[in-house]
Amino acid sequence: MSDHLPGIVVTGASGRMGRMLSGIVLASDKARLVGALERPGHPWVGQDLGTAMGGAEVGVTVTDDPLEAFARAQAVLDFTAPAASVEFAALAAQARAVHVIGTTGLEPEHLAKIAAAARHAVIVRAGNMSLGLNLLLGLTKKVAAALDADWDIEIVEAHHNRKVDAPSGTALMLGEAAAEGRGVDLAEVSDRGRDGITGARKRGDIGFVAIRGGDIVGEHDVIFASEGERIVIRHLATDRAIFARGALKAALWGQAQKPGEYDMADVLGL
Repeated sequence: MSDHLPGIVVTGASGRMGRMLSGIVLASDKARLVGALERPGHPWVGQDLGTAMGGAEVGVTVTDDPLEAFARAQAVLDFTAPAASVEFAALAAQARAVHVIGTTGLEPEHLAKIAAAARHAVIVRAGNMSLGLNLLLGLTKKVAAALDADWDIEIVEAHHNRKVDAPSGTALMLGEAAAEGRGVDLAEVSDRGRDGITGARKRGDIGFVAIRGGDIVGEHDVIFASEGERIVIRHLATDRAIFARGALKAALWGQAQKPGEYDMADVLGL
């Protein structure tokens, strides 16, 4: 494969998204896989990535040294955990590599450190990297802007039983889109915990419901409910590869950008 193609490093290589990302990059004619990263002590460290995944050798050895891996990369694909993504953001910025972050569950302190790293390099961060979902974000904002607080907004999301955060990062993105459309601060109107005698629903709140079960890849409904009618906008993900393809698209797009923090709406020109 041509050395002129952007070199990609995948973090969390043994995870489900890590394997998917590696496969997408290896199959691409627009990029090359130059590194695979795992935590120190992981049994994959030191092995060829291909054989570790149960296939043929691919010529990429799994490493636990992000600095060494990032030094030869033009982009990093990162769907790991908040603390790890913050560390990777600083190291990717040192290497001037595009850092594509699909990690969810990021808290304000994590986001502040990622924003600091984005002053020196390109960061594309999105809780969901599918084209369809990002179109749903735009629609949610427009519908929320067109309807007043007489329309209750509820966001219902479903994921597999191994997901550790709730609501999902995507559900929160949809909540932010609805709040922005309505001209309010999501933190002030978010309703994320209903149990027991909670009283009547507060006018203007944006509610969240999280479902966990089986192998659900990702389902999101945005419900606008008023007296006598409802509008429901839905996105169903059936193949995790849509997120990996979006991440690779973001990494390639980022090669031509100036340092800063971007999202998938920027990548897709939405």
